[in-house]
Amino acid sequence: MAPTLQGAVLTITGGTGSFGSTMTRHALSVGAARVNILSRDEAKQDDMRRRLNDERVRFFIGDTRDRESLWPAFRGADYVFHAAALKQVPSCEFFPQQAVFTNVIGSNNVINVASESGVKGLVCLSTDKAVYPINAMGMTKALMEKTVQAYARNNPGSHMTVSLTRYGNVMYSRGSVIPLFVRQITSGEPLTVTCGEMTRFLMSLADSVDLVEYAFGHAEPGDLFVRKAPAATIETLARAVASLFGVDDPQIHVLGFRHGEKMHETLLAAEDMIKATDEGDYFRVPIDARGLQYEQFFNEGQEAEPNESYTSANTRRLGVEQIKELLLKLPEIQDELRKAGRTA
Repeated sequence: MAPTLQGAVLTITGGTGSFGSTMTRHALSVGAARVNILSRDEAKQDDMRRRLNDERVRFFIGDTRDRESLWPAFRGADYVFHAAALKQVPSCEFFPQQAVFTNVIGSNNVINVASESGVKGLVCLSTDKAVYPINAMGMTKALMEKTVQAYARNNPGSHMTVSLTRYGNVMYSRGSVIPLFVRQITSGEPLTVTCGEMTRFLMSLADSVDLVEYAFGHAEPGDLFVRKAPAATIETLARAVASLFGVDDPQIHVLGFRHGEKMHETLLAAEDMIKATDEGDYFRVPIDARGLQYEQFFNEGQEAEPNESYTSANTRRLGVEQIKELLLKLPEIQDELRKAGRTA
């Protein structure tokens, strides 16, 4: 029987972030018994506590870097969603050691404490930047993925099912470009883009929750899940946001690439696609469960058909009107439109 959130006790690391807040509301709506929020920021915890006002939500100050601080939030939990991470590409470029401490060592702490606490299932959140990584954030997230898969491979009899989700930019999440565009438009400023032809996947926070819940309900140990997503160029996205606020020909200022930026993002490498199975809205990539006995491959290997990576350049591309339809589904955009005196 597939696991269910109803009646379950959940722990969300990085729980005061965009994903954590959305996942918490969803879990409460489907009848979770309790949601434990683990994070470092007491101010965000206080804001979230007041906003939700639900006795089923409990808050724990802690840091995934500090193994001992995880125990109170993990004891008694049925399932853990690991969202805590350093996610900003430029800051990780300047402080790569800090990205290692949080994204790699912190994730290893989460896996081990979850296992030792009797957690049944752990879903770890990754990013498209972990595929063919060129920046410190992506490299550390790639190592996080390897750490998860190594646990699954080395502990085949574990009571805990560990799995991964990988997704691209989440629209209107903290640090995303759309709130910046909204602020610039409503302030009468030019829109700033790093490169107009750069492409990015587009996913809502609700989509990210759906992806994690799908992994939670369907994973075998070590599985990686990706939700299929459309993409757009940054210039098209900027023009769509401007059009929603009544500016059909916005001034766009090109800044140039930031530290560690890619022209296009990749959700599944060509090597992933060889193993991936298409499950409708999702791709599943099973773990390579082979051991280190490579002697068997000296005379005979495994054949694999070449494949194409799944990228923001070759997925379905959206135009201005299609992006506007997508944006209008975001409650944050609806709020900003109301503030600006505009109706959708």
